[in-house]
Amino acid sequence: MNGLAYLVVALVATQRVLELQYARRNTGALIRRGAVEFGRGHYPFIVALHAAWLAAILFALPAHVSIGWPWLTAFALLQMGRIWVIASLKSLWTTRIITLPGEPLVRRGPYRLLRHPNYLIVVLEIAVLPTAFGEYAIAAIFSLLNAALLGWRIREEERALRSRRDLMADPTGFA
Repeated sequence: MNGLAYLVVALVATQRVLELQYARRNTGALIRRGAVEFGRGHYPFIVALHAAWLAAILFALPAHVSIGWPWLTAFALLQMGRIWVIASLKSLWTTRIITLPGEPLVRRGPYRLLRHPNYLIVVLEIAVLPTAFGEYAIAAIFSLLNAALLGWRIREEERALRSRRDLMADPTGFA
């Protein structure tokens, strides 16, 4: 079963690299349209956390892993949620906090239900994937590290989106 575990982690790593490329393209296009980046200081920590998480999963993989199929299925379902988030944001989706002044906030897809659906998905992914391989300590450690970083990121994102939320509350701009 180790081969399958290695394959799953390789697929997740490939997915993340492809997402970074898509995000980089979207970020460039948004910046050219006048968008502004917020919270730049936390971003290297986010990238490092995700890379370390995948590396830790591989490093801690038991010699004869027993795959928890319900957990692996849950992870696959989370990937569908991730795709739903990206499809809902389309060209606005990035891995950074990029906001385009005057652009209305997205209210379709999972954004009808939650303010930060992608963060919920990431929280669950970080716990679920190592759990599928019986790596409970990896799940716990990276969940705690991710919680700290997400707290920082969400504060930055809320600050970045405040003016756009205010605009939605009063579209005339006269509060």
